[in-house]
Parts: sequence; structure tokens; C-alpha cells
Amino acid sequence: MKNVNAPVFADLWRPHPAPSLPRSHRLWLSRPGALTAGLRQLGTVELSVLRECVEPAPAEEACALGIHPRAPIWVREILMRIDGVPCVAARSCTPLQHSRGIWQAMRRLKNRPLADMLYHDPTVTRSGFAVARLDGRSGLYGVAVSTDSPRIEPGRPGEIPLWARRSVFWRAGAGLVVAECFLADFWTLIPKP
Repeated sequence: MKNVNAPVFADLWRPHPAPSLPRSHRLWLSRPGALTAGLRQLGTVELSVLRECVEPAPAEEACALGIHPRAPIWVREILMRIDGVPCVAARSCTPLQHSRGIWQAMRRLKNRPLADMLYHDPTVTRSGFAVARLDGRSGLYGVAVSTDSPRIEPGRPGEIPLWARRSVFWRAGAGLVVAECFLADFWTLIPKP
């Protein structure tokens, strides 16, 4: 799979992690390849599907896909645990018509990672990463808050920030947004560089 250097940004997303972030954060937010493969180096990875459904595209995902806001999209939200510890919440979406055509395999993954269908197809390309400190403007924010809620109270002093990365995979002109949020406990599991 080749990399396409054309990241798509909305107000929330930036092309690079902030230099002020710890080095470990910057490395994971820009780590190439399948995130699942990197997580497996840290322990046993378990993937749970939280939700799969049709919904109207939020503005930030519509921008990344080049579609109109509120156009119907197919959404898949998952949680990945390492040795039982919730570490990554992810949200993937594609225009509804592509979930029934070019990207239909994402509807049949069940508890397998998207990497199983993305990294073995030479016709799939990937944009560069965009990085964000999540807030309510992101569709991924709600997923992360629901899976890491004991630590997250928006606006609370000392709130643990939710850092995420996002890229767009392309096949035959059809986009698939993949956004991955690193939950608070993830940063305690990784070796310090």
C-alpha cells in the first residue's frame, strides 16, 4: 500500500503533533503502518465493536471524505484493549454507498481490525496523518468519553487530554476515514523512549 501525502484537516486537526507533547506521544501519533501491529508489541490485543450504524456525517468527517455534511455514512466504532486495559477508541466511516460497494468488507469484519482489509491490498492508498486534541466537534470524542469516562469530565481542571490521529484510506476514489484516540491508560503501558 502506498502513502498519499494529502491529509485532510478541519479546524480541529493539525498536520503534526505539537512539539510540546512528550516524545512518546509524538511517536505514537505519527507511527506509520497498522496501529494494531504496534499495540500487539505491548501485549495481547482484544478488539470489541461498540457500534456499527448509519448516521449523518458530522462536518469534520464530511470534510475529510469530501462529501456534504449530514450525508449518510456507515460508521464503525471499536475499543482496543491491551491485556484487558482499554487503550484505544477508534471510529471509521465511509459514505453509505461505498459501505455497500468498494468498502463493503468493513461491514463483515466483526471483531477483526480494519488492518486485515487495508494493508494487504496494493490498490489502497493512505493520506498523511492529522493529529488533534479531541473535543466535542469530533465524532470520535463521544466514543472516547464513553470508554474512558471515569477520567474524562470536560472542562474539569486537570482533565486528561484525549490525543488522536486520523487518516483517510482511498480505494478507487472512495474514502474511508480512520480515527484512533489513545486513552489515558495507554500512555502508562508504553515504554518511555
